[in-house]
Amino acid sequence: MSNQQNEKLEKMTAPEHQLWKIRHSAEHVLMMAMENLGFRFHKAMGPATSDGFYFDFELLNDTSISADDFPRIEKEMQKIMQQDLSFVREEVTVNEARQLFQDNPYKQEWIDEVEARKEPVTIYWTGKSKQKSPSYADVESKQTRRVEEAFVDLCAGPHVESTSQIGAFKLLSIAGAYWRGSEDNKMLTRIYGTAFPTRKELDEYLTLREEAQKRDHKKLGKELDLFFISDTVGQGLPLFTEKGASIRRELERWVVDEELERGYIHVSTPDLARTRLFEISGHFPYYADTMYPVMEVDETKLVLRPMTCPHHFMIYQHHPRSYRELPLRIAELAKLYRYEQSGELSGLQRVRGFCLADAHIFCREDQAHDEVKHALQLIDDMAQTLGLKRGHDYRFRLSQGDPENKEKYYDDPDGWRKGERVLKEVLDDLTAPYYEAANEAAFYGPKIDVQMRNVYGKEDTAFTVQYDFCLPARFELKYIDESGNNVQPVVIHRSSIGAIERTLAFLIEFYAGAFPVWLHPTQVVLLPISQDHLEYAGRVGERLKEKLPGLRLTIDDSNETIQKKIRAAQLQKTPYMLVVGKKEVENQTVNVRLRTGDELGEMQIDEFANRINERIRTKALTL
Repeated sequence: MSNQQNEKLEKMTAPEHQLWKIRHSAEHVLMMAMENLGFRFHKAMGPATSDGFYFDFELLNDTSISADDFPRIEKEMQKIMQQDLSFVREEVTVNEARQLFQDNPYKQEWIDEVEARKEPVTIYWTGKSKQKSPSYADVESKQTRRVEEAFVDLCAGPHVESTSQIGAFKLLSIAGAYWRGSEDNKMLTRIYGTAFPTRKELDEYLTLREEAQKRDHKKLGKELDLFFISDTVGQGLPLFTEKGASIRRELERWVVDEELERGYIHVSTPDLARTRLFEISGHFPYYADTMYPVMEVDETKLVLRPMTCPHHFMIYQHHPRSYRELPLRIAELAKLYRYEQSGELSGLQRVRGFCLADAHIFCREDQAHDEVKHALQLIDDMAQTLGLKRGHDYRFRLSQGDPENKEKYYDDPDGWRKGERVLKEVLDDLTAPYYEAANEAAFYGPKIDVQMRNVYGKEDTAFTVQYDFCLPARFELKYIDESGNNVQPVVIHRSSIGAIERTLAFLIEFYAGAFPVWLHPTQVVLLPISQDHLEYAGRVGERLKEKLPGLRLTIDDSNETIQKKIRAAQLQKTPYMLVVGKKEVENQTVNVRLRTGDELGEMQIDEFANRINERIRTKALTL
């Protein structure tokens, strides 16, 4: 088990820990069932996850497997559970482990790592008697004989006591997965599943999952033609179509306008920088694993930036600063690049290049409380404009550090105390829904994480507000106070809506593709009943654009029936459909339909223009 998994388990509540054990145990039962049914494979890895479990394996000797095999695998798993077989932990030597898994290259690699970390090597038996232990004399030269029909795997645990305690489970899907998520490694087969203590909980999850799959941003992104991934361009590098780019543009304009109105200055800084910049900040080599390789150009070492703060510090240092300039709020829609393993990439949620609505607020220590409060109020206002409910769709996490851990956190105990106190006071002042989390801070200071709940009911960190007393010291940032002294400012790192790509993924799923009219790439579609009404539709479109410059409008000039045109517009989630026929031409009107199927009936063209203009202007959530 990795140190990261250990840390995750340590932070779990008792019910979360029990659920993790159930899912991990179900994954072992899955492997055992597959062996019992005669599937030939090398076991690779199979952890429990926040919403289930998965098992990676390499199929051998022309063995094949598909989702069609799930019913008989599940039947065998159920049989194993009913046998009430024990999970028994055993600590073995490195040599014993190597002999036990001698034909499995993946287990040998895990054993190498456990040995390097000088950790105990543990295995878990499923179905072995606790009283009678198999002798290693029973291990043959080529393969391990089954002892008492037991199944064994290299594993750090933990597990439930026996298979009867697993509860209810379901195999969900099958896919390919590179070993350890790297494209340089072999492609393995992965089976996803989930498990819960009760059938009721499982059924509720499956219902939620079915609804969530309908909202999946990758599925809707394709159906609505918003973005795609090209293997020729590269994984994790999405390309936005005209429609997707339209939504991005609206979000970006909104962010900039809101921030300018609230006293931010917007800047533009380069995507590249010398490695020296990130050495000063401490990000390099601290974040080297998430940064792209260094490029050497004209004897200068350059790197694609993974964050914006060092660039903004350079703007702050561009000339001497006075206390009269503070707080100084520097913002940017910044393009950033972080290496993500291919196995972790997912649509717009996990990408390798993204645009962050980023900002850094330089202030006096006595201004920090108000500036953090100002940042959280901006986040609240923008979230609520998008229709997100505080405490339901999102909440906050106060992520604290450990001043005693000098390796993980910047050594300034007094700074940590001050920063955590300020953040907690702001959350309390705003009566914000939040919880505290130890050892989740950034290396340079405590932070407030904005935790968004996705369509699966799972919480993810969308973006943060961070209190930083470390990097100002590293960069020797100063301002001149009232007495002419050089004083170090505090820096508040914050984002208003996070990474545009990840936010767009969240919003596609949140709205199920039915964006509010101000965001939708096609706000109005004109539907002439026949070709005879096409000219009038064109005149209506010209009038609407004259009244509302920038209105995103199309005309369906196909020869399809009006019913098919309406259906096509509804599938594209178009907010307003304006049907025009003989009656509308005679009355110089439009017949207004909503994507919901509701009909508003005949309207004067200017009357409709005023209606849609009001909803766009106010960023209304309803039509």
